[in-house]
This record gives sequence, C-alpha cells and structure tokens, in this order.
Amino acid sequence: MSALRTAVIGVGYLGNFHAQKYASLSDVELVGVVDSNPARAAEIAAALGTTPFSDYRELIGRVDAVSIVVPTQHHHEVARDFLAAGVHVLIEKPITVTIEEADDLITLAEQHRAVFQVGHLERFNPVLMALDGVLQQPLFIESVRIAPFKPRGTDVNVVLDLMIHDIDIIQHIVKSPVERIDAIGSPVFTGEEDIANARILFKNGCVANVTASRISLKSERKMRIFQRDAYITLDFQNRKLLVARKGNGELFPGVPNVKVDERELGEADALRSEIESFIAAVRTGNPPEVSGHDGRMALETALKINQALGRK
Repeated sequence: MSALRTAVIGVGYLGNFHAQKYASLSDVELVGVVDSNPARAAEIAAALGTTPFSDYRELIGRVDAVSIVVPTQHHHEVARDFLAAGVHVLIEKPITVTIEEADDLITLAEQHRAVFQVGHLERFNPVLMALDGVLQQPLFIESVRIAPFKPRGTDVNVVLDLMIHDIDIIQHIVKSPVERIDAIGSPVFTGEEDIANARILFKNGCVANVTASRISLKSERKMRIFQRDAYITLDFQNRKLLVARKGNGELFPGVPNVKVDERELGEADALRSEIESFIAAVRTGNPPEVSGHDGRMALETALKINQALGRK
C-alpha cells in the first residue's frame, strides 16, 4: 500500500498536533506544513522532518489529503481550493462561517468524490463510544462544558468555540429536528459571548439544556442523559461513564433499588483516532465518521442559538 500524501494547513497550537499525528503514522507521508507565519512553518517542519510552505496552493497536486486548521473565516476559501482539486479534507470545527459556505463545500466534495470530514473531536472520545448498547431514547439532556480563559479561539463566540461540541453530540444521539431554541449569554473578557446557556427542544419531545463557558476557574466536560430506564453521566474529561438503572426489588416500600455501573475508559488519543478514521475513509471510500452534513447541522443549530442570543 502506497503512503498517503498529506499536509496540514495552519500549524498553530492545534495544527501542530495534527502534523505530529500524521508524521507518526506508518502509512502516511507528511509532505509539508503551511502557515501564514513562515518562521512557525519552518519551526514545525524542522521538528517533523518535512517541508515548510507559506502558500497552501503550492501543495495542490502534491497531496492526497489535508487537515485544515486555520481561523474559521478562512475555512471556506482554503477547503474550496482543495476539494475542487479532488483532495480529501479534514476541517476543524466549526465547518464554516455560514450555512451557504458549508453547502458549497459539501456539494464540491460530492462532485469530486472527496472525503470531507469535520473535526468534532469529542465524537472520538471513548466515553461517547461506550454508549453503544446503553443509550435508548433520551428524554432530557444536560451538558456543561467550561474552561479557563485562553486567548486562542476567540475569533468566534463561546457557542461556536465550545458549545458546538455538545451540540454535535446531542444531535447525533437525539436524531430529531430542532423545534425551538431559547438562549442567554454574555461577553465578559472579549467582545463575543464568553458564557452562554441554551435550551433546545426537539420535535420528538427531548429537551437539552446546554451550558458553555470559557471564563471559568476550572475545566469540566460533562453530559447527563435521562431516559426511561436509566440515568447516564458522561465525563469526557476524565473518561468515565456512569449508568444508574432501576434494579430488582425495593430499597424501601415503593422505592426501587438502583443498580449503578461506573466504568473508567482509560487513556485515549482522540485526535489520533480522528485522523486515523479520516485516513481509513480516504482509503476505503466509506463515509467519514463526522460528515460535512453533520458539521453543517451543528453549525445551523449554533447559528440559531446565536440568533436567540440576539446576534444577527
């Protein structure tokens, strides 16, 4: 099997990790890394034994697949050039700035038979993957994603920066259209909302209460799911899954026993799993784990939340 020729466009904080993963894969050649800062591109290229570029267009015709890890406002332009050339694309979330841009990229990928995967990294967290056989029909979901303030990522508000992870997961497991959204939020350290809460009502009756903050004193990524037979807690940060079910017999008259099963999923490299999944989709032609349509759906809901926050 010939090595798949890859590159990473944008090697800032997160793009550097993408480049490291590609460089570590045995069936992949990291042809180059691109950054608008030539010194940064040269630094990462030297560390990984590859070639630095300052213009991503130089790689068209020289690569089979790329990760695009540039600021969101550049997603459409960069991805469009690669997809139009038939290059497979893994793009960081959010997929684009607008729905129209997302639709354009999805259409291009289909026309050129290119894999188009969106980097909703939490989908590759082992805690979420362990839900198979446990999850039935969620009735109520509560998610909290909070983190200390960091300057990176502030080109978008907290909905598109952090909350969109949970929006994607919730829509993936609820599998029902959104009927109504109420939201509240506020800027604190930046000119964009740094903390927000949204209440999402789905057409099947499920309700999700979603909170995200990037101005907290601690980090926490948890989701609680309630269904008719169980209460489920997902701790994405510590990779723990707790399932509480009604057991046999009664604890007190009229009060059922509760059986609790708690699992620790152990260490995992979600980014490596994401990139390996992308490479597998490229090689097999199978649909990616997180498609352009998935990314579009998460963006659409995030933009509706922003509208509910009073943003145009």
